[in-house]
Amino acid sequence: MQISLRKKIYIHFCVFMAVNGLIWFLSYYGDYELNQKLQIIDKKNDLLSTVLEARRYEKNFFLDGDRAHLKQAIAYVDAIEYKLRHIINAHGKYTLTRDFNPKLADIRAYDHALQQLLATTDAGVRTGKAPEESVAVHKKISEMGHRITEDFDQLVRQERLHVRRLIGRSRFGFFSSMGALLLLSVLTTLFLIFNVTGPLKSIEDAIHKIAKGDYTSIPTVKAGYEFESLVSSLNEMINELNRRGEHLVQMEKLASLGTLTSGVAHELNNPLNNISTSLQILMEELEDADLTFKREMLAEAGQQVDRARDIVRALLEFARQSAFSRKPVYIRTLVDKTIGLIRSEIPGNISLSVGVPEKTEACVDPARIQQVLINLMMNGIHAMTDSGGVLDIRCHMCEAENALCLQIQDRGVGIPEENRSRIFDPFFTTKGVGKGSGLGLSVSHGIIEQHGGRIEVDSVPGRGTTFNIYLPCQEDK
Repeated sequence: MQISLRKKIYIHFCVFMAVNGLIWFLSYYGDYELNQKLQIIDKKNDLLSTVLEARRYEKNFFLDGDRAHLKQAIAYVDAIEYKLRHIINAHGKYTLTRDFNPKLADIRAYDHALQQLLATTDAGVRTGKAPEESVAVHKKISEMGHRITEDFDQLVRQERLHVRRLIGRSRFGFFSSMGALLLLSVLTTLFLIFNVTGPLKSIEDAIHKIAKGDYTSIPTVKAGYEFESLVSSLNEMINELNRRGEHLVQMEKLASLGTLTSGVAHELNNPLNNISTSLQILMEELEDADLTFKREMLAEAGQQVDRARDIVRALLEFARQSAFSRKPVYIRTLVDKTIGLIRSEIPGNISLSVGVPEKTEACVDPARIQQVLINLMMNGIHAMTDSGGVLDIRCHMCEAENALCLQIQDRGVGIPEENRSRIFDPFFTTKGVGKGSGLGLSVSHGIIEQHGGRIEVDSVPGRGTTFNIYLPCQEDK
């Protein structure tokens, strides 16, 4: 099942938020547990201090026999039991020792022993006799107090050790969470690169190619339904542009054919007249035995047939509608064929100057480049119809750009500055109604861009116009 990009982003966002939430919860819980432990340590320290105070007063009693010291020791033991119960009630589930009943039993026994000692001491005071069991009681109470002191000191040490472990675990958790967030950020970045940025860059590159005249279909992008739909729509647009571009090229070609028809008819009329004359002479001399003369007449007729065939073939090649296809072509041959098609359109006051090397080769679509040449040459001829002049056709290598430069220059009226930026716009023309479609230069511009080249124009009003066509020396792969 194909998952849309929107769902992928939602899922990724939910995972990101879930991981963040888990990290936040674990961090909060660790901080809360550590805070509880610190409170427990403070209270157990206070509890241990109370135990030590009770022991101090107990020892003072045994040293000086002051009953006030014994009462103070009993008061501290009562405080020990109270504080221990408070710890159990407030922080019972966070303490390392969960069962405090033995500790409470020891405290009660210690308290009971002190109470008995106080009662015995009070009785002795009343009778004026020293208690006989005071030494044994002293030893027993000291042992009980020492055991209680050791027990609570051990509890405090254990809690401190556990806090250090918690701090280490918290530090490890911090770095682990940072690593997890870093990993998740890297995965998010890769996800965006492969599912958003990459496909958008591919589409952007394809659109730049379209802007440059390369109407190649965009490869399918496997990054979700949205991008696939977008690429499909763009490919439909490209196919429609290709169809309309071909239609415009064919329209302009038909328009050029309409212009050339009368001239081609005149060009065909000459060989046909020559054929007719040769045949009439041959018919008149049919009974003549001079076979050499007859052969010459037939050879002349054959040459004229070949001439007429070449004219018709050139016209058919130009008119033929075909898909864009490049092949190595000699530019001079292409220029000569083009001149042959338009020769009858050249007035007597205009001459041609061709400076194209014989072996200059380029990988182009010959029919389309010929259409460009016809458009530019006819524009130059029309610009010089009244004033006359020379139409220069030159070709040279442009080493700096690794391109072939084909130059067509006229000595006509030139192009006004305000029109120069619009001459390649579709349907823009300065000719009168019915004398131009306004598609010639636009179609020519599109054809050259389709070849990966460009057209530049340089014009001075009143002195003429130069069109420079730059074609790449090698075919684009």
